[in-house]
Amino acid sequence: MESSTTLPLHVCHVMKTEMVINRLHIFLHAIALIAQFYYRITTLSQIIKTRETPLLPYLMVIISEIVLASIWSMHQASQWRPVKRTVYPERLPDDNKLPPIDVFVCTAHPGKEPSLGVMNTVISAMSLDYPSDKLAVYLSDDGGSYVTLHAVREAWKFARLWVPFCRKYELRIRCPESYFSADKESADEKFIGCSEFAADRQIIEKKYAEFQGALEKNSVNANASYSTYHRSRIVMITDENRDSDPREMPLLVYVVREKRPDHHHYFKAGALNVLRGLQGVDGLRGPMMCGSNFFMRREAIYGTDIIQKDIHLKQLKKSFGSSNEFIRSIYKTYKPQSPEDRQNWPAEALQNELQLLASCTYDNDTEWGKEASIHWGWRSVYVDPARPCFLGATPTNLNDMLVQHTRWALGVLQITLSSSSPFIYGAMRMSILQSMFYATVGCFYVVPFYCFAIIPQICLLYGIPLYPKVSEPFFILFAFIFISSHVKHMQAIFSYGDSFRSALNDLRVGMMRSGTCHLYAFWEAILERIGLHTTHFVLTNKVVDREQARRYEQGIYDFQASPLLLVPLCSLYIFNLATFIIGIPMLFHKGDELLPQAVFPLFGIIVNYHLLEGMVFRKDSGRVAPSVTLLSVAISAVIFCCGPLLLLY
Repeated sequence: MESSTTLPLHVCHVMKTEMVINRLHIFLHAIALIAQFYYRITTLSQIIKTRETPLLPYLMVIISEIVLASIWSMHQASQWRPVKRTVYPERLPDDNKLPPIDVFVCTAHPGKEPSLGVMNTVISAMSLDYPSDKLAVYLSDDGGSYVTLHAVREAWKFARLWVPFCRKYELRIRCPESYFSADKESADEKFIGCSEFAADRQIIEKKYAEFQGALEKNSVNANASYSTYHRSRIVMITDENRDSDPREMPLLVYVVREKRPDHHHYFKAGALNVLRGLQGVDGLRGPMMCGSNFFMRREAIYGTDIIQKDIHLKQLKKSFGSSNEFIRSIYKTYKPQSPEDRQNWPAEALQNELQLLASCTYDNDTEWGKEASIHWGWRSVYVDPARPCFLGATPTNLNDMLVQHTRWALGVLQITLSSSSPFIYGAMRMSILQSMFYATVGCFYVVPFYCFAIIPQICLLYGIPLYPKVSEPFFILFAFIFISSHVKHMQAIFSYGDSFRSALNDLRVGMMRSGTCHLYAFWEAILERIGLHTTHFVLTNKVVDREQARRYEQGIYDFQASPLLLVPLCSLYIFNLATFIIGIPMLFHKGDELLPQAVFPLFGIIVNYHLLEGMVFRKDSGRVAPSVTLLSVAISAVIFCCGPLLLLY
């Protein structure tokens, strides 16, 4: 029998059923799109010749369809070869052969990211089922807050009890907050009836309550403790008792990188400098890594696998800066300090070295980020076990969700418009399919979204057909494209075990993102590109409001959001509702010609019924504010008045 060390830790399987479904859909949908554009081109030539139909609205519809088809084509790269991986943790080598790992946790503002949630993440990382002497947890505080530093010290005190408790009883849930809020029978099923476990659990629960109280008391001045500019600071959290065994606990370090007003700062990049669709992309040399919940080898971060062994130290310093200790750490042969050495860590010389690394100017005049580090790229794999490895906090109200997605959309557009745009930068370095996936820019949905929310409706009111008659064969073509897209979307949702309601909510959120997030991100990216605007990182508020959380659990939308986010959506909804009602008489006269256009407002009205509910029927505090509704009515009236201008050309 083969040794467990020679067997693979994971095996990749092609999802053949999904692959066949995906490729069949790609083939049929692509043929339909080709036929659609044939119809559009021939019809456009007739319009140009006869001028019986306004040209401008027809051109805008064609442009929107081209944008949609282009985005769809890019997305199909991730559908071409979906794979999944089976992992075998039982094949891991003995503890003494496991490599050391570092866990990075990022926070920025204790007023928007409550310390209790951040510290639960830190404690969860410290409680990983991994040898303590090979585990290091770093908390990167972008705000340099004394509230966060106090909280991490309190977290260490509680972790001194929690980590041994987790390991003694082999707990499956190792986040304290999740553990104590879970059903006892599911959390402690192995030790039900054990008196020793019950006594230890009671002690731990009491200590956790004290830990919560200490953090809540210290968080009173959370907003005042946040600092925009501050000096670097690195603190290793240790016991006051020097006699304790350092091998019992992982290393915990609090890191603050220097921030100055005259130096550009990249959020999360200071202390990490590594954070830069998934099953399908796993089959294309690996998915992208963004945000959190991923593991990277040092070689992937530093690009050291291409460094020659006999390279001169001067060249290394040109790439990685002047720190000798940092250069030593980039090689596989580097060994972290042993737990026994941590008692005297950090020495004054090493502390000075760390302060140098954490300064704003360390990587000035180096090749870091240009010819060194993740510039060279990596190959990654995607693992999605039945039981999630990580669970994070998500916005529970519409405002924070849309703000978060606006920030994400802006980041994607900034890359698209930069010199590292995947349209030009990755084509020579990646396969065609991988380049297509990275070139997918969902923000461009804003163009067809506003076009299809306004143009067909205006033409419906004036009896101008934009689509083939119901009695014509080409009508079946357009109907197929519409139905095919939504059926494939539902199939993807159902394949993950989610419900029709999840598919509907996903469609709603997609429309809301297109109407607000993508609009503002697109506008902000253009202004930044021409030098009229400077973008700033907008932190998502993670403070939980009980009333908002209750609505979220009940599946009720909370419309306590900025008017800038709600007015575009509500205005379009009112406009579509009005045009559909006014256009009904036209359907009795020209139903064969105008029925396809009536589908657009009807579909939007049905899918986004929650907007009508928030504006008209709801009376709770989470409804759409009356002032927003009135402003939306006024804007929709302006669209009505300006509509005829589109028909002049």
